[in-house]
Amino acid sequence: MHIYKLSGRNVEVTDAMRDYVEEKLTRLDRYSDQITDARVTLTVREVRDSGRRNRVEVQLNVPHGIIRAEEHHADMYAAIDKASDVLERQLRKFKTRFLKHRTDAIPAPEPGLAEADVAAGLDDVSEFRPEIVRQKKFDMRPMSAEDAVAQMEALGHDFYVFNNMTSGSCNVVYRRHDGHFGLIEPN
Repeated sequence: MHIYKLSGRNVEVTDAMRDYVEEKLTRLDRYSDQITDARVTLTVREVRDSGRRNRVEVQLNVPHGIIRAEEHHADMYAAIDKASDVLERQLRKFKTRFLKHRTDAIPAPEPGLAEADVAAGLDDVSEFRPEIVRQKKFDMRPMSAEDAVAQMEALGHDFYVFNNMTSGSCNVVYRRHDGHFGLIEPN
């Protein structure tokens, strides 16, 4: 893994945890050496269901996209393992899709070459079809863009949807790669 940021919420990140996360992220390099950076957040929460007490959130930035996993478990290390497995599957799909697009750009093979020779670089020939797997509903109270940025920071998110108190329209603030923030407003 090239660059990663590890943080803990309600938990002190020990050297053992840091080493374990690094080992798991390094293992993912075999699927995509194009991972530019990763953000890992370990959270311990007080919840009724002890199986959901430890949460691991991982976001991998890859060219032309983001790969994300969030897993819960009673044991933090088991949650890290589960998140690593999810990321591995998603990276395999991403790599397959990427190679398929490259293969589609290659001209038709010469007569006599088998189609399997052209697609030999693909790990998985199944087509990835994204689907909505989670839906959230929330109240949007009117606020300023500055308040929305503060909310986004408090939640640890990269974007935040809010109702702009000045214009009355739905807006989005987001974190830019240069560390500053952006604001998306409808016309």
